[in-house]
Amino acid sequence: MTGSALLRWGLAVAVASLAEAARVAPPLPVLPIPTAAQLRWQRREVIMFFHFGMNTFTDSEWGTGREGPATFRPAALNASQWMDAAAAAGVSLAILVAKHHDGFCLWPSAYTEHSVSASPWRGGRGDVVRDFTDAARARGVDAGLYLSPWDRHDERYGREVAYNEYYLAQLHELLTGYGSVSEIWFDGAKGKNAKNMTYHFHEWFQTVRQLQSSINIFSDAGPDVRWVGDEKGSAGTTCWSTVNRSMITIGQAGIENYLNSGDPRGMDWVPPECDVSIRPGWFWHKNETAKNVSQLLDIYYNSVGRNCVLLLNTPPNSTGLVDDADIAMLRKFRAAVTTIFGTDLAAGSTAKASSERGGRHGGFAAANVLDGRDETYWAPTAEDGRKNGYWIELRRPATADGVGGPPFNVVRIQEHVAMGQRVERHVVYVDGAPVANGTTVGHKRLHRLSVPVSGRTVRIWLAARRGTPLVSAVGLHLDPFVAGMI
Repeated sequence: MTGSALLRWGLAVAVASLAEAARVAPPLPVLPIPTAAQLRWQRREVIMFFHFGMNTFTDSEWGTGREGPATFRPAALNASQWMDAAAAAGVSLAILVAKHHDGFCLWPSAYTEHSVSASPWRGGRGDVVRDFTDAARARGVDAGLYLSPWDRHDERYGREVAYNEYYLAQLHELLTGYGSVSEIWFDGAKGKNAKNMTYHFHEWFQTVRQLQSSINIFSDAGPDVRWVGDEKGSAGTTCWSTVNRSMITIGQAGIENYLNSGDPRGMDWVPPECDVSIRPGWFWHKNETAKNVSQLLDIYYNSVGRNCVLLLNTPPNSTGLVDDADIAMLRKFRAAVTTIFGTDLAAGSTAKASSERGGRHGGFAAANVLDGRDETYWAPTAEDGRKNGYWIELRRPATADGVGGPPFNVVRIQEHVAMGQRVERHVVYVDGAPVANGTTVGHKRLHRLSVPVSGRTVRIWLAARRGTPLVSAVGLHLDPFVAGMI
């Protein structure tokens, strides 16, 4: 090695050593934080619901429990076609209603005769849950199951011990007989005139954990995923992933606002799931049609864009297939989301911030918000912004005419929620002028502007009460579906 080469090598080693020495440890998390299963669930963003059962054939939403099993006769049921619908929506998790409030079971349960085994479908040898989980697995889609606690058919309902034992036995069947289940749904709905019944949720949840350790449990109060408080697919404009579970009783009226917005002082990480149907009803009805793309995009912005996962129901019809028109609408919806978010107009920008933890080489630089990786993030110094907030700014490359890059009308902000949710207020400025503001951010916050803008600088000011803000991504997008653009 020549002297000059040796010198260059030595300088490179010295620079690398200095950079390595400059790295600092990550900040402490702000508790509570999500489990690995909750984090995977949040990153799915859109998942699917399939309401199918006795109500499909009786043109109702809440069955009476007196329907005869012979009513259930889907002539062409094909769960693989349901997964075509899931693929059209681009989802990675689909949840089947295995038993609704009418008590009819879509699998041949050993604990009741009110199931598919007593129906004429496939000569009583059919199993919708088996078809569903097998079809999902074949398409690389994770499976979830819904088992209604309220049962209008079973005579044990109202007898506390007997019914809780029955329900637990059916949970055991579903969670041991059909492979891995990613989410289990406990619905708190119950009619006003329903029999008085105490559900042993604690025993149920503990059994679920024992049988499937990586599953997420949904109910009004979690423990892993909570109801958002409405069935419109809309979270609160303020939406914390944290709540105090001790303040929530499953099925309790009057807690919808608390569920919708969460609690900044919450001691439990229980993020919200926005459930909504593509049609007016949850079950298929011949006279109903799917929401249009504009309506579905509004739901997307109000759910995924407000720190939620969107659970979109697409009900199969009485033949056992998802309507072609519904699948076509799912494809249009997915194409619209891809059109908007498939191109990041922040690409090519440079990032600077009010400060960077450890400096430019400390591992938490402002540039991390542009690298497209979930595991990296910008972190300011602890001293910065305590009084006046923190800021991060994108400087966009100028076009030939001096304009700051192509126009955009959507601003995307994402916190590194693996370390806790922190941002309580934020404002978006373009070339110094405010264009959007809000409270929480969480996994993802989407601001849709009324008109496109083409600024050179995009600055986001952040106030965080629960430690310094940790921002994993900032993106700029063009939504051509905003009124007046197409």
